Amino acid sequence: MPNAPEQKPQQNDQSPAVSLNDQMKRRFEERAHLAEAGIEPYPYKFDVTATSKAVIESFSDDNAVDVSVAGRIMAIRKMGKASFLHIQDSVGRIQIYLKKDDVGEASYNTFKLLDIGDIVGVSGFTFRTKTGEISVHARQFELLSKSLRPIPIAKEKEVDGQKVVYDAFSDRELRYRQRYVDLIVNPEVRGTFIKRTKIVALMRNYFSSNGWLEVETPILQPIYGGAAARPFTTHHNALDMELYLRIANELYLKRLIVGGFDGVYEFAKDFRNEGIDRFHNPEFTQVELYVAYKDYVWMMELVEDLLHKACLEVNGKDSTIFLGNEISLKPPFRRLTIADSIKEFTGMDIRGKSEAQLRDIAKDLGLELDPKISSGKIIDEIFGEFVEPKLIQPTFITDYPEEMSPLAKKHRSEPGLVERFELIVGGKEVCNSFSELNDPVIQRERLEEQASLRQRGDDEAMIVDEDFLRALEYGMPPCAGLGIGIDRMVMLLTGQDSIRDVIFFPHLKPE
Repeated sequence: MPNAPEQKPQQNDQSPAVSLNDQMKRRFEERAHLAEAGIEPYPYKFDVTATSKAVIESFSDDNAVDVSVAGRIMAIRKMGKASFLHIQDSVGRIQIYLKKDDVGEASYNTFKLLDIGDIVGVSGFTFRTKTGEISVHARQFELLSKSLRPIPIAKEKEVDGQKVVYDAFSDRELRYRQRYVDLIVNPEVRGTFIKRTKIVALMRNYFSSNGWLEVETPILQPIYGGAAARPFTTHHNALDMELYLRIANELYLKRLIVGGFDGVYEFAKDFRNEGIDRFHNPEFTQVELYVAYKDYVWMMELVEDLLHKACLEVNGKDSTIFLGNEISLKPPFRRLTIADSIKEFTGMDIRGKSEAQLRDIAKDLGLELDPKISSGKIIDEIFGEFVEPKLIQPTFITDYPEEMSPLAKKHRSEPGLVERFELIVGGKEVCNSFSELNDPVIQRERLEEQASLRQRGDDEAMIVDEDFLRALEYGMPPCAGLGIGIDRMVMLLTGQDSIRDVIFFPHLKPE
C-alpha cells in the first residue's frame, strides 16, 4: 500500500489537525483495499435514469418503479446485513436501503469501505419505509468516486429541548475559498446560483424578444474606456504592445450602433484594478445595452419593467429583502435629480457652484477631499457619503453635471447637465444609463477635458480614443445606453449581503 501523503492541517478547518490526518490516512487505506480487491474507485460512467427529486415527486405506493440514481453519501448507517444511506444529487437527497442478500456479498463488502462524501450509483426499485420515507431498495450498488477528504457535515444535538447545530461549514472566507465544499454541504448556496442563471436567462430573452442582437466585443483592448476606473495592464508578446483588460464595453457597442444595428447588448466580464469589499470584485459581470433612436427617459421605463419581471421570476412576488430592508420593485420608481437629492439629505444647494464653493460645502459637511479632484468628483463624494446610503427604495437619480459624465448627451433644457440616470436600490447603485452623446466634436472636447484631468492626477479619467471618435464622425443615430451590474442585481433579488455570495469564485487574498 502506498503511504498516504503528508497533509498540512488548514487553520480554518472545523476538525482538529490530528483527527483530520487520521481520517485522511484511513481513507487512503480504504482506497488501497479497494484496489487490492480489484475494485476501480474511479470508474468511467454510470447510467442515471432519475434524480432524487423525480423519484420522490413521482412516487406511488401502488407502483414500485425501477430507477438508477447517483449521488454523494451524506449520511450512512452501517449495520449487519442491511444498511441505510442518504445520497445527495444536484436537486436533493434520497434514502437508499442496502441489503447484503440483494446486492451480493462483494458489493456489500465494498459498501463497508465507504464513507460520507463518497459518490455512488444505485439501481433498484422505489418503496416507502415503515417510517414513511420514500427510498430506493438497492439491487445493484457501485462506487463511482472515493472521497479522500472528509466532508464537514454539520451535526445536531438537542440542548434544553432545542436543536443545536455544531461543526457547520460556516467560516465565510473558507466557504469562498472552497466553494466546491460549500456547494456540497450548504444546499441553499446552490439555490442562489440557480436564481442567478434564471435572472440572466430572463434578461437575455427580454432583450432578444425586442429584436436586439447579442454580440461580443474585445476583452483585450489597446485603449480602455467607457468608464472612470483603473485598468489591469498586460503585454502582447507577438505585437510587442501594451494591452488592457476592458473596464467597460461601451465604446465598442456604440461602434456597432454606428454600423447600423438598431439594438445590441453584451453580457460582459469587466475588470477594474480597484479595491475589494462587500460590493466590489475586481472581476465582475455586467450587461450593456444600446438602442438606437431612444433616450434615457425611455430607458428608465425599460429598467422598471425589467427589474419587476426579474423579481417576479425569482421570488414569485414584486418585492425582495435586501440588507435587512423589504424593497418593492413594483413600478414606477421615484425620480430625483442629483442636485435635489443632495439638497434633500444635506440641505446644501450645489447648483451653479464653482469648484472652490463645492470644496467649502464638502468641508462644511465634514468631508476630507483629495486636493487633486475636480468639481464632478466632489459632487460624487458628497452624494456617495450623504445621499446614496439613504436611498433604500428604488430611486432614479438623474441629470448629472457634465464633467461627471463625459459620454452622455447634454441635457436638453438644463445647461451644464447631461441626460443620465443611476438606479439606486438598498443604498447601492444597480445600473447606469445615458442619452448617448453622438456629436463627435463635443465628444472630442469632453475626452480632451478628461485628458487634462489625468494630467492633474486623476488616474480614473478617460483616455482620448481616436478610433471611437472616427466612428462617431461617420454618424451615430440618437441612442440610449444602459449598463446593469449583474452581481449587484443578483444580490438584490436573492437577498445576499456580499458580492462574494453571488460569485462562484471571488477574488481573495492568498492563503
